[in-house]
Amino acid sequence: MNDKNQSAVRTEDAFDVERVHTWLTEHTDGLPDGLPEVTQFTGGASNLTYLLHYPDTGRELILRRPPAGKKASSAHDMGREYRVQQALKPAFPYVPTVRALCQDPSVIGGDFYVMDKVPGLILRGRLPDGMTLPPAKARALSEAFVDTLTDLHRVDPAAAGLADLGKGTGYVRRQVEGWTRRYAQARTWNTPSFRRVTTWLADHQPEDAATRVIHNDWRLDNFVLDERDLHVTGVLDWEMATLGDPLMDLGSALAYWVQADDDRMTRAARRQPSHLPGMLTRAEIVERYCDRMGLPADNWPFYEVFGLFRLAVIAQQIYYRYHHRQTSNPAFRHLWLAVNYLDHRCRSTLRRTGR
Repeated sequence: MNDKNQSAVRTEDAFDVERVHTWLTEHTDGLPDGLPEVTQFTGGASNLTYLLHYPDTGRELILRRPPAGKKASSAHDMGREYRVQQALKPAFPYVPTVRALCQDPSVIGGDFYVMDKVPGLILRGRLPDGMTLPPAKARALSEAFVDTLTDLHRVDPAAAGLADLGKGTGYVRRQVEGWTRRYAQARTWNTPSFRRVTTWLADHQPEDAATRVIHNDWRLDNFVLDERDLHVTGVLDWEMATLGDPLMDLGSALAYWVQADDDRMTRAARRQPSHLPGMLTRAEIVERYCDRMGLPADNWPFYEVFGLFRLAVIAQQIYYRYHHRQTSNPAFRHLWLAVNYLDHRCRSTLRRTGR
């Protein structure tokens, strides 16, 4: 995790470090006596993430907790996020090692959990200073992006102890209805209705292609990479993991995948270096994924539009908090513009497909 993406803890996100340390010493083995140095990761826009660095030993833990303010009813469940990773770790080794879950509100006012920090490199919109990524390495990284997702989607939910993680068949329908409802609840005066898009999604939804463990936030900037050869060492942010249609997971992932030939607005919103020469295009990713998974791509426009709409809802839910002064994070100030633009992208996709 890159130091440049850490900062001092924002006043609104602060907690009692001594109380947390006292609780941790009772629930985590091998912690030193001294208090940790605490910094906050600035890249996240949902759950809050902190680094706990113990200077005497160099040990580092990650603490995850929900934000203040408006939350979707099923989001920010620390107990669920903790247990998913604990169960999935033996079958999918890229999951971080979780250490302790606190559900005592007297410690910091709500649930939180701690896990080991996964050492390595996280690539974001711009490569780190002095780093280059030749086309051959870029291609290998984008192939790993696809192949690691197929590894996850091949995990047997029952064998991993996660058979009860989801709600069974009907995942596509529940997602269309749920995200449509969440957008309506979070909409502000300066964002579009998305009525045409949500009506189209409701009218064109396919049956579930399969039921698999899905991540629901699959992006390169949730990958931890070995700094020498860029192989994957960890996958982060499991808060939205569930059982569902794997093609929906891929559609959501590709909503973030920005290509070199995308328009200026899309390129400006890039959060991962997916535009670099050698990177697979979205179409190539879909082809490689469907070939490896043995799934058809006949209804791909549906998953593409859904992914873009879902991204718009996530942005709107975050902006809602800023709009109603539940957070002062300046990174959220202009998200309403992104929501408007994503409505345009959804409509453009519908026109292009002629559906």
